[in-house]
Amino acid sequence: MSNGRRADIDPSRKGGTAKSRPAAVRGAEAYDRIILGIDPGTTVMGFGVVAVAGSELHLIEAGAIRFDPEDDHTLKLRAIFGSTIAIIERHLPDELAIEAQFFGKNVQSMLKLGRAQGVAIAAALQRELSVVEYAPKRVKQSITGNGNAAKEQVAAMLLSILRIKDLPSSTDATDAVAVAVCHHFANSGRITGVKAGRGGAKDWSAFIRNNPDRVR
Repeated sequence: MSNGRRADIDPSRKGGTAKSRPAAVRGAEAYDRIILGIDPGTTVMGFGVVAVAGSELHLIEAGAIRFDPEDDHTLKLRAIFGSTIAIIERHLPDELAIEAQFFGKNVQSMLKLGRAQGVAIAAALQRELSVVEYAPKRVKQSITGNGNAAKEQVAAMLLSILRIKDLPSSTDATDAVAVAVCHHFANSGRITGVKAGRGGAKDWSAFIRNNPDRVR
């Protein structure tokens, strides 16, 4: 059994660093706020850090942190907490946007994912970040205009929205960036999607069925 250290961080895209909170000035850029997006999981946690400067969005960092699937579940939770704290300390975000959990038929999977989400939220609260949850369907709706859009469609729209040429290859990282961008749209009144609620249950259950490797 390993010691629960985080491992396998996918190559990420960096556009700046966060150095100080006063006046929302970080590095060489003046940002209105910085949003941390997280796609929680017990073996893979996607994250995306997006900075808001006026009407523009800048992708600061994105990637996927992989945890040893052979680890005890409590060690994974400790690693998720530590990894989230490390990202927060690196970029000093103002807010956490996280993909919401929904109930499905696989109760054990739901419990594990709920714990992973809760630990990431606890890390953000410890650093006094505001926390908002978004249903997967609402995230897709806000990015593409279609709550049932494929991941490839979401990724393509993110390239256009963020005005970048590429994203990390990990879909977990892309999902996390999408959650952060969704949160920005929600705050700026640009979201036109589906409200979080029972309507997202089928999407979350499908996620479990299609991604069994995310919960072990």
